[in-house]
Amino acid sequence: MGPQTVPATSNGYGLRHHDRPTATPMSGCNLGPVTRYLITGGAGFIGSHLAEALLVQGDEVSVLDSLSTGRFSNLAGVHDSPRFSFTQGSVLDELAVDQAVRGCDVVVHLAAAVGVKLIVEQPLYSLTTNIKGAITVLEAAHRYRRKVMVASSSEIYGKNNSGPLNEQSDRVLGSPTVARWAYSTSKAVDEILAYAYYHERDLPTIVVRLFNTVGPRQSPAYGMVIPRLVRQAVASEPLTVYGDGSQTRCFCHVADVVDGLIRLLHEPRAEGDVFNIGGTEEISIQQLAELIIVTTGSSSSIVHLPYEVAYEVGFEDMARRVPDVTKVGKLTGWRSERNLADILDDVIAEVLRDSGSQSWTDDGSVASSTSLSRTVPDDA
Repeated sequence: MGPQTVPATSNGYGLRHHDRPTATPMSGCNLGPVTRYLITGGAGFIGSHLAEALLVQGDEVSVLDSLSTGRFSNLAGVHDSPRFSFTQGSVLDELAVDQAVRGCDVVVHLAAAVGVKLIVEQPLYSLTTNIKGAITVLEAAHRYRRKVMVASSSEIYGKNNSGPLNEQSDRVLGSPTVARWAYSTSKAVDEILAYAYYHERDLPTIVVRLFNTVGPRQSPAYGMVIPRLVRQAVASEPLTVYGDGSQTRCFCHVADVVDGLIRLLHEPRAEGDVFNIGGTEEISIQQLAELIIVTTGSSSSIVHLPYEVAYEVGFEDMARRVPDVTKVGKLTGWRSERNLADILDDVIAEVLRDSGSQSWTDDGSVASSTSLSRTVPDDA
C-alpha cells in the first residue's frame, strides 16, 4: 500500500508533501528563518517530541510513519498546527520517501525497528527496516541534496562492558546467530552508509548514537525497561528483572535528547561525524526496580526472570553500558539537565493518568523522587 497523506482540507494538518514547492538545498546551520523538517518515524516516542520542539521554534514539520510501532495519538499536541503534516507510509516505500524528502530541507531519520523484544522476535523485519530503510532515505536525500541526521544506537558497542564508551570505543559482538548482534550490525551498516555518502557524495550527514532514552509516550511493548517496571509497580504486580539485576544502565530524558538533536542539527561542524547522546547517571536494574517501588509507594515485589525465559536461549546482555558524552558537550554545550528522579516522576505521572489513578502513597500524593540519594543504594 502506498503512502496515505492526511488531507489539509479535512483536519488542518497542513499541505500534503506533493503540494509543496521543491525546497532549496540546505546544509549547516544557515537553515533560513523557517526550516522544513521531515521526521521519519515521527509518530514514535522520540520523533513526536522532536516534532513538537521544532514547531515551537517556528519551523515546519512533516512526519512519515507507517504506524507499525508509532502511534498517531503521540502527535495529538501538533494536530492543529498549520506548519505540520502527516503521511502514513513506510521508509521501505521508495515513492513515499521520495515525495517526503523532496518537500523538506532537512531529514531526521528515526524510523527503525526498536526494542530488544521486537529485535529478538522479528530479526528479519528489524534488519530489513533498518538497512533498506536507511538506504532508501539516504538515496532520496542525495537525489535532492538534503541534509540528513541518522539515528543510531548504543547497541553499536555490543558487549563492550568498559566505560564510559566514547565514539571511538571498540565494537565487541557475539555470534551473528544471536539476533541482538544482528541488530547491532544493522545499525552499524546505517552508520557506514551515512559516512560513505558524506565522504563520497558530499552529502551532509550526522549520526547520533542514543543511549536508553526515556520519558512520556514510551511504550513498554517492546521491552523498554522503565515503562514496563513502572506499569508493573502501579498495578501492584511483581516487577520482573531479567538475570540477576546487576547489569547497569544510564537513562536520559527524551526532552534532553531532543535538545541534543536540535543543537547538532544547527551545528555545521557536526556534519560527517558521530555523537553519543545519553545520560551518565549509572544504576543497576535491580536498584532501578527498588527505586521504582519506593517512588510509586507500591507493594510490589521483585522477581528475577532468566534471560532464556524472557527472550530466547543463548540471549546475551551487557554487564554495563555508560556513554561518554564529552564530544557533543564540547561541540554544542549540550548536557542532560534532568536526572533519573525527574525521568521517573514524568513516567509515573503519565502511567497514573493513563490508569485513572490519583495517588499511590498514604497521604494521597505521588511519592517524590527528587532526592535520589535518599532512595538509591550507595553502590549504585
